[in-house]
Amino acid sequence: MPYKWMQVKGDPMVREFLFAQRRVESYFDPQLDLVHDIVCALLVTKGVFNIRIHYSSSQLTCWFCDDVYRNRVYVREEVLAPGFLEQFRDQPIDHLRPVVDEEELIKVLEEFRRLRTSDEQVYLRIGSLNRINGRIGMTFSCDGSHYIDHRTFFEKLETFGTLANGGQSLCQPEDHPRD
Repeated sequence: MPYKWMQVKGDPMVREFLFAQRRVESYFDPQLDLVHDIVCALLVTKGVFNIRIHYSSSQLTCWFCDDVYRNRVYVREEVLAPGFLEQFRDQPIDHLRPVVDEEELIKVLEEFRRLRTSDEQVYLRIGSLNRINGRIGMTFSCDGSHYIDHRTFFEKLETFGTLANGGQSLCQPEDHPRD
C-alpha cells in the first residue's frame, strides 16, 4: 500500500476554542477495555470488516461483510449490555484476506485508548478501522481528522503525540508526504 496520510481540517470555530474546552467523560470511557474487547470480537469473529467507534457519543457504527451496503449503529447501553455479541452469528472474514490481523488490531485499539485519554484538550473523538483495506480514521477534539493506512500509522505513532506529553498538536496544519 503506498504511503498516504491525509489530514482534513474541520470547523475553524472549533479549533479556535480548542484550549477553552476539556474532555468530558463519556459512557464508554470508564469501560474502554470492555468496549475494545467487543470491537475486537466484532472485527475478528462476527463478520464486521469496518467499524467506527464514536468515543464521545458512545456508539459503534458497523459494516458487516454479508451486508456491505448498510451500516448498523449500536448505542451506549445496548453495546455494553450482557449478551450483546450473542445476537451476531460467528462469521470470520478470513476469506476476504484482511490486511490488518488480530495482533495489529489490538495495537490499534491500544493506541486509540492512548489518544482518547492522555490529553484533556486534544483527544480522540472517533476512531475507525477497515480491516480489509487497512485504513484508519481518527477525528479529534479540534474537529481535525486524519486518514492513514495501518502500516504508516504504526511507523508514525510518535507523531500522534499529545500536547500534555510534549507532542505535536494533531490539530495544526502539517506537511505530510503524499503518494
